Amino acid sequence: MTTKLYPIGDVARRTGLSVSAIRFYADEGVVTPTSHTDSGYRLYDIEAIARLELVRTLRDLGASLEDVRRHLADETSLHDLAAMHLVIVERELRHLKARRAVLRTVAREKSDARQVALMHELVSMSDEDRERLLDEFWTEVTDGLTVHPAFVEHLHRMRPELPWEPETGQLQAWIELADLVRDADFRSEVREFFHASFASPRAFAATSPERMAAVEAHRLVEVEAREAERAGVAPDSPRGREIAGRLLASLAGLSGRAPEPGLVTNAPDPVVDAHAREAIAKFGGLLERYAALTETISGRPLPDFGDTGVSDEWLAAALADG
Repeated sequence: MTTKLYPIGDVARRTGLSVSAIRFYADEGVVTPTSHTDSGYRLYDIEAIARLELVRTLRDLGASLEDVRRHLADETSLHDLAAMHLVIVERELRHLKARRAVLRTVAREKSDARQVALMHELVSMSDEDRERLLDEFWTEVTDGLTVHPAFVEHLHRMRPELPWEPETGQLQAWIELADLVRDADFRSEVREFFHASFASPRAFAATSPERMAAVEAHRLVEVEAREAERAGVAPDSPRGREIAGRLLASLAGLSGRAPEPGLVTNAPDPVVDAHAREAIAKFGGLLERYAALTETISGRPLPDFGDTGVSDEWLAAALADG
């Protein structure tokens, strides 16, 4: 059976490659002609055409000429070559999404050339660069704090995680966050906030891992009580009394006082003293934008530390003698 051979013009139409590209691959020894006519014209069989189609696909995916040559010589499996270039394609896709975020931000805000350059720098950061920027921020604002080292580590973990395939809104939020934490005035304000909030001699003990774990456990009970009230759980029901009892016992453990109904509504904050509360009242909204941007970038909400309280009336009714 005679193998059908195709002239280079037919091969170009079948593969989508130009005639000059087919000649180039032949001259480079990537896919050579099956034979030649008496006049010297190149002829290709169906197997050579299939190899040229594969060459085109691999080149479209970013494979180098040497990569293609190695694969066709069976030095690199198609699986390994595809895996290698999948990484390249995904990296390029991420870069294009970053550029799209910058362009959309520029179009929305009418940024000048300096701002555009800054946005491009921020959005093009590697994962390591982003981690380094946030580490520098938290190191600077907590430097010299008289708190437990574990608390400083906890603050360092208050950072967003940009997904591998972020949406435009997440990239735009990262641009804003990165710009925010690089701002000298913002860093100064946050540093002042922490140093004012934890100036008390009690700060070291109040920020120990054990203390912070107890405070977090107490916060979760507060959240449970608040949600029970909002869900319409009667305070004098068995469940209402059980939750209120746990809340009272938790607060008693934090404050070191005997559990009594008045403790819940009259006790001072278990973590900070009056001086710290004054600082928090002054700087309370300072980190709100940071937290909101972190939520957007990571795609998940942070704990709402400012809205965990249950009403005094619900608690009083739950703790009243039945």
